[in-house]
This record gives sequence, structure tokens and C-alpha cells, in this order.
Amino acid sequence: MRVLAAVTNTQGIIAIAAAGVAVLALLGCAALALRMRRMRRAQQLVLGEHGEQDVVAHAAGIEQAFEALRQGVQETAAHLDGRLAAAETALRAAISHSALVRYDAYNELSGHQSVSIALLDDEQTGIVLSCIHHRDQARVYAKAVVSGKGELELSPEEAQAVEVALSQRAGPGAAAEQTA
Repeated sequence: MRVLAAVTNTQGIIAIAAAGVAVLALLGCAALALRMRRMRRAQQLVLGEHGEQDVVAHAAGIEQAFEALRQGVQETAAHLDGRLAAAETALRAAISHSALVRYDAYNELSGHQSVSIALLDDEQTGIVLSCIHHRDQARVYAKAVVSGKGELELSPEEAQAVEVALSQRAGPGAAAEQTA
């Protein structure tokens, strides 16, 4: 009867309510401890066996690695830009315009055996080679071309070869061919 009287009195009710709140708090703490254990287990799955490192430190390490990688990529890109510029400069001096003109040098019926070949770069500089065929001999002449004009006077066929070479852009191994 005393227990029942203690339960009905105000202090007893407060004590029972406090005990209930304490039990609920204890259950809440146990649930939080269980969730924390699961979270740490999941964190170890993400981080691997680096037990002393937490997610924030891991993320900072990843950020530093990405920054180092970005710097490496930028340095490599700058190096490649320099190499590309050097290659483009070298290619400007490569033969990019060419033409071949066939003709009969001595107005014979020899089947256009004489030829003039123009080989020029992007700055219209290069050479014109002419090979003049006759029945019993052949002669080869070479003349320099600077900015599309011969340093020596060009024959009509040589001038035609330069003009044809500059009028079209020949691909690798291709040459424009004309007959005069």
C-alpha cells in the first residue's frame, strides 16, 4: 500500500516520469551509439584501412591531389603548346605548293618530254627545276623563287609552273600537272 501511495503522490509521479525520461534518453543514446558505429564502419569502407584519418581529412587529401594533378596538366599543356608552335613554324618552311608543267622545248613531236617543276612553301619561296629534253641530250636548270618571283628571269613554262603551284594547294604527295 505504501508503494501505491508513493505512486499517487506528486513527488512519486515526478520520480516515475523522470525515470521514464531517463530510460528514453538511455535508449536514444544506445541508438545513437549504434548509428555512430555503423557510420564509422561505412567511413572505413570509403577510406580503406587508414584508421586515423576521417572523411574531412580524406577529402582535403583528395583536393590536394587534384590541385597537383591540375598543375601537372597545365604544365604539360604549356609544354605541348610550345612544341606545337615550333612544329607549325617548321611546317611553314615545308613544301606545300607544287606543280609540274610538261612541254616540247624545241617544238618537236617528242611527246612533251621537257618539264618544269615548282616546289614552294607557304611563303611562296622555293625552287623551280626545269629539265629540257632533246633527242640526244637533256639539261637540268634550277632557279630560286622568293615571294612568288624568280631570282633569275623565269621562262614562260617555269612562270606557269609557279603560277599553277600558287593557285592551288596540293596535298601530301600530290602535284598539279599541266601541259603547255
